[in-house]
Amino acid sequence: MATRQKAKRKAKTKRTKTRATKSAARRKTAARKTGAARKKSAKKAAPKRASSKKARPVAKVASKARPPRAAAQPAAAAPKPVAAPSAPGEERIGVVTHYYNHLSVAIVRLESGRLHLGDTVHIRGHTTDFTQRVESLQVEHAMTTDVGPNDDFGLKVVEAAREHDVVYKVLGA
Repeated sequence: MATRQKAKRKAKTKRTKTRATKSAARRKTAARKTGAARKKSAKKAAPKRASSKKARPVAKVASKARPPRAAAQPAAAAPKPVAAPSAPGEERIGVVTHYYNHLSVAIVRLESGRLHLGDTVHIRGHTTDFTQRVESLQVEHAMTTDVGPNDDFGLKVVEAAREHDVVYKVLGA
């Protein structure tokens, strides 16, 4: 009895599937979608190719004194942005070089003059225009009471500032 069962098991083998080619698969899907014969697609234009001839270098004539070429120089230099004139009673002292919005701190480069705690500053720029009292000054993460020319310092601000905003010191306040 055992021999018959083994023979039955060996007789069953799996059939292998034949793979369809890509073109055959395309034809079947197109026929299914339209239900009719496959439409011919328009031919694409052939891409333009560069000429097969090599570009030859042009011989340059050496001369001792060549006049300057007009094309090498820009026709008109772009005008530099001019800061709006300060209001009377204000003195320009610096420019905002960076702003940390999560800390509300503006990094200011002091160009001239001195700035002390308690002074009033006016920060003005493209979208910025506010006045505040200086309550916190830091140089290299250390608290300080005053800063001088060419110092980079952190200033706690009450509103958002942007790079290139101009800082004015309000005189008489």
